[in-house]
Amino acid sequence: MISPTLPLFVRARGPDEFWRERKIFKLAAHFRGRRRNVYSITIRNVHRALAYATKGRKLKKLDMTALWETRVQAGCEQYGLPLETFKEALARSNISLNRKVLSDLAIWEPRSFEALVKLSRERAATDCMPDLKERSVMNQVYGLTN
Repeated sequence: MISPTLPLFVRARGPDEFWRERKIFKLAAHFRGRRRNVYSITIRNVHRALAYATKGRKLKKLDMTALWETRVQAGCEQYGLPLETFKEALARSNISLNRKVLSDLAIWEPRSFEALVKLSRERAATDCMPDLKERSVMNQVYGLTN
């Protein structure tokens, strides 16, 4: 008869260890080589990947915000209106559209965006806001109206 001593209990892994390893290996299923098959290497790489994923979620939000801002700015420059003046005039006109919606309008609905630009230009002119430009060079090339 074998007596259950402390070293035997320490060596016994049990089913919990199997499922813990399986969970880590499932997260590493798309890795290559030893990063996928060797547990001690896998767990380091999975932890690093999860850390990057956490950072990536925040960076994605910042990237999308910058993209939307650039698109709206390009749409405003097309009609000769600075972005800050455009936003301020929209706010004074009680039009509250976020960056994403304005960006989508600038890309997919150019006439709707042009109407918003006209509206904000009129508001800026009545409130004597600075930086109102005349027709844009691009508008003269493509025959667009301000």
